[in-house]
Amino acid sequence: MRLLLPAGVGWLAAAVLVGPGPLVGAVVGCVALVSAAVVGLLLVQGRRVGAAWVGVAWVVVGTLVVVGGLAIAAALQVATLRAGPVYELAGRSATAGVRVRIDGDPTLKQSTGSRRPPYVVVKVTVEEVRSWTGQRATSVRVRTPVLLIGTAKWKDVRYGQHVDASGRLERADSGGEVAAMLSTRSPPRVVDAPPWWLRAAERVRAGLRQAVAHEPEDVRGLVPALVMGDVSGVSPELNADFRTTGLTHLSAVSGTNLTLLLAFLLPLARLIGVRARGLTVVGVLTVVVFVVLARPQPSVLRAAAMGLIALAAMTGGGGQRRAVRSLSVAVIVLLLLDTSLSRSAGFALSVLATAGIVLLGPGWRDALACWLPGWLADAISCPLAAQLACTPIVAWLSGQVSLVAVMTNLLAGPTVGPATILGFVAAGVALLGTWPAQLVGWAAGWPARWIILVAREGADLPGAESAWPATVFGVVVLTALCLALVFGLHRILARPIAMVLATVLLAVVVLRPIGTFGWPPRDWLFVVCDVGQGDGLVLKAGDGTAVVVDTGPDPAAMDRCLKDLGVRRVPVLVLSHFHADHVGGLAGVLNGRQVGEIEVTPYFSPRAEYDRVTELATQHRVGIRTVAFHEQRVVGQVSWTTLWPAKVPALPPAGTSSATSSDEGSPENNASIAMMVEVGGLRILLTGDLEPESQRAVLASGADLHADVLKVPHHGSAQQDPAFIAAVDARLAVISAGRDNDYGHPAPRTLDLLSHTTIRTATTNVSGSLVVTNSDSHLSLATRSSEGAEGD
Repeated sequence: MRLLLPAGVGWLAAAVLVGPGPLVGAVVGCVALVSAAVVGLLLVQGRRVGAAWVGVAWVVVGTLVVVGGLAIAAALQVATLRAGPVYELAGRSATAGVRVRIDGDPTLKQSTGSRRPPYVVVKVTVEEVRSWTGQRATSVRVRTPVLLIGTAKWKDVRYGQHVDASGRLERADSGGEVAAMLSTRSPPRVVDAPPWWLRAAERVRAGLRQAVAHEPEDVRGLVPALVMGDVSGVSPELNADFRTTGLTHLSAVSGTNLTLLLAFLLPLARLIGVRARGLTVVGVLTVVVFVVLARPQPSVLRAAAMGLIALAAMTGGGGQRRAVRSLSVAVIVLLLLDTSLSRSAGFALSVLATAGIVLLGPGWRDALACWLPGWLADAISCPLAAQLACTPIVAWLSGQVSLVAVMTNLLAGPTVGPATILGFVAAGVALLGTWPAQLVGWAAGWPARWIILVAREGADLPGAESAWPATVFGVVVLTALCLALVFGLHRILARPIAMVLATVLLAVVVLRPIGTFGWPPRDWLFVVCDVGQGDGLVLKAGDGTAVVVDTGPDPAAMDRCLKDLGVRRVPVLVLSHFHADHVGGLAGVLNGRQVGEIEVTPYFSPRAEYDRVTELATQHRVGIRTVAFHEQRVVGQVSWTTLWPAKVPALPPAGTSSATSSDEGSPENNASIAMMVEVGGLRILLTGDLEPESQRAVLASGADLHADVLKVPHHGSAQQDPAFIAAVDARLAVISAGRDNDYGHPAPRTLDLLSHTTIRTATTNVSGSLVVTNSDSHLSLATRSSEGAEGD
């Protein structure tokens, strides 16, 4: 236990010192080492120190040594990143030609709006820099890690390849693991193939993908993720369900996943007679094979380190003491090798989960074993300890606390080992033949199906996740609650009656959640969900029923908003236009809800988003219909008239977008569906992303635009028609925009225009989700941040 203090204090020191310049770290390191030497010398010389304080004094010496070492390591890492031409060129935002080694799997990303085409992000190491001064070219050999941001053509580069590229260098934030960011529009020019052992690993990975190619989509994605961390096939919907249920560690390379694999293999080895050092050999070989298949990226190496610690706990005598020592040493060594890990959320989650298992797990297992079978006590104590240890960090990152994570891990845990082992076997057999590999892949798919079922059903429970403020105060309060559970849970687990009562209470909270202190207001009519930079609007049509207009960019955010509102049925889902910030969260609406039909604009552009919408609708057997100009519809207590589009602009060539660089005046925006909605005595004008030219056309159509509430077009951009805003004459204007978005929404010019027309304005980027109610013609607004009502 004495090593925990040096490891913890050293971690904190590295997190602080990896940001400033190297001189600060060097000075702190020297002071700490000199202090350690002085205190140690006094102890060795036998100066009078009480016997009780000798141990404490040596722990202080060890802590100072670790702090000194990590401070100097931080200084060296910062100095290394800033040395050489890459950092200097990035400071000037210069253009350079480079030769890079691909150090990770490329990730294809889509910006929240369709103004920007899809792009690829991949970690690389620059090994050669070629720059130009006038007509003179210079070439320098270096080894500098950078983050490359390229076009979609970079999605096919392979781990370990050397590639030539050219682009603009920009400095990265201090304290990270890269020295700069390289933005390139040129396609990759591949120089060579990966090393032979990486090619062999890729053959195995490809064989596994082929072995499960005939399985359902989610199975095809999950089995490679379990076996070797290949998450390319995991769907966004399944990822969202895994986040909700605390199973994310299964769909990515993690120490917990490797621990579960070892927990399945080692008892199997014992059954066939392997003992003592043989078990250690089996465990180490398993870790080595795992690292080779998943590729030795930082996240994989962290997972291997945590897996070896679990191996220390599961083999030999004094398992828990060995594991605690190993964990402390692993933290120190990994931080010495890469001090940027001190600021990594993934590293923190891996360490905390492992610490929970080795520190809390054994005591809780013994408490449960007083009245439960040993295997069941183990199955409950491990996920419970890991989840409790990680809860504050998860809440800080996501703003949520999962109430079903322990249950889902308990249910899914027993099938992780078989799915992973069978997946490994399928990958190996694929080298011999396709048909036998598909047979083993079919067998691996059945435990994977169970894991998927647990995630899907768990995420659909009403209280599966609870919002928690991701603030310093909120995390401190949650940490205090978790510490209270650490000290008090042992007594509950040891008493069957107390355990049953606690389980029943948790079940009641999950199945019939009380909400966040009265959120949402019981008489809500219209909600602007906080979905980030996009639109996600909900109109109450009845109990548990709503008309949804747009879905925001993130399925998880939209799903969470609808769960908070208790929406189970969506008779009509309206998609105002096909930009990703309005349709990207479609999977979140479809997740576990009955959706009657999807109503769309007749302008099917951008084509990629339209195709994605139609594919999702087909998978969930939901029909799509195109709106008609001036059509009227009624669903429950919601009625509306479609005011726009009256005509469809010409489509751009296939595969292109007609949006300009600023995306103002694009035909996609101007073809947005505009609706005059009436619900509960309120008139609400919903406008999508209409630009001034379409706003003027709607005004010229002679429609009655007077409304109580205006959803300001295009997230409050600067492009608004004053006559259109004046014609609406709303009492309340609502704007949906993301916090700190890089588009400048809402624009000061628009906010000024609204204030001059005496319209009260509320925005999601300031207040969170917005709820409008109407009682006796008294319009009121409630915000998620205030959780209270304001009348006007």
